[in-house]
Amino acid sequence: MKFSVAIASAIEALFANLLRSFLTMLGIIIGVASVMTMMAMGEGAKARIDEQISALGASTLTLRPGAMRRGGRSMGAGAATPFTEADLDALAALPYAGAVSGQLNSSVTAVSGQTNWSTSLTGTDAAYFEIHNWNPVEGRVFTPREVRTGAAVAVIGKSIVKNLFDGMDPLGQRIRVNNVPVSVIGVLEEKGQSSFGSDRDDVIIIPLTTARNRIIGAHRTTPKNVSRIEVMVAGGYDLKEAQNELGEFMRDRRHIKVGGDDDFMVFNIADFVRARSATQATMGVLLAFMAAVALFVGGVGVMNIMLVSVTERTREIGLRMALGARGSDIMVQFLAEALVLCGTGGLIGVILGFAGSWIAAKTGGWELSISPQITLISLGAAVAVGLFFGYFPARRAARLNPIDALRYE
Repeated sequence: MKFSVAIASAIEALFANLLRSFLTMLGIIIGVASVMTMMAMGEGAKARIDEQISALGASTLTLRPGAMRRGGRSMGAGAATPFTEADLDALAALPYAGAVSGQLNSSVTAVSGQTNWSTSLTGTDAAYFEIHNWNPVEGRVFTPREVRTGAAVAVIGKSIVKNLFDGMDPLGQRIRVNNVPVSVIGVLEEKGQSSFGSDRDDVIIIPLTTARNRIIGAHRTTPKNVSRIEVMVAGGYDLKEAQNELGEFMRDRRHIKVGGDDDFMVFNIADFVRARSATQATMGVLLAFMAAVALFVGGVGVMNIMLVSVTERTREIGLRMALGARGSDIMVQFLAEALVLCGTGGLIGVILGFAGSWIAAKTGGWELSISPQITLISLGAAVAVGLFFGYFPARRAARLNPIDALRYE
């Protein structure tokens, strides 16, 4: 039997029991839609994580004071002596330090006219923008000279523009940050939500000296303090080796004895993001398993209906054999029915998978990512289910004895 004839016969047989065929396809539709949505979510989430790692600086090391251990307990960040600007200068002299930035952070209230907004403040230096690969879309960022002199200038994120200026041009405008007036000199490009759920664009960035001397205040025991240091590792250096060397360097600077507990932390932000993505990957595997179960259940439904169809059409099979049809012809016919059933379900599932992926992308805040491979894999899974679960009923039909089949009531 020609395969095209078998397909035409299969379509005719399935249309003869349209409702039953649709209900049989339902498991395949759900399974394929689930597989496609899960794979698209995984691709979209991976792309978003890669973007966030790039934004954070894949080769950036972060230092924070704290992490002292007493009695088996961690004292946490801020429990130790803060870093100083002298530490920044010392770190900048290291051969693997491409750029070094010190920061002070605080929550503040910003006021423009009659509008106020609670946001986060970062006091830092000019290298901060290079390390974070964060460029202005309007205006400019502050210069090293403005950092040294403590200029009252600010660079703001897109969320500040939206919530504080309501569509007005912010450049040149003066805002009060905790009642300290500063002039807006630049607006940064939009970064969006971080992997930890915070809005990276909801920030005001000012020179480090301005933040320390006029808004946040200096540490009571440490002059020219910074609460956080970021070191961008230059190209050609291994990040892990640089991290270990940086730890040894800071232990020497902070006079920590051999075997003593560190009173600071050195970590790579990308490691945290990747750890979070590993958790997401675990969830993805779980959801993929659930999608596979849905496909399996759909396949069992297909096999069940095909066995019922073989029983109902026993006399028809006997008649075909009596007229010269071979066992292979009967097998091809029933396999074609299973393939049409699963293939049609797969196509409907792909359409629903596109819709589900779009909803997931909008909910998760990432770009819709459906590659041709995802579509082909989803359809291939449907066809494979049809072949696997349709084989046994088709084989059973092909092995029927023509005489017994003609006698079947």
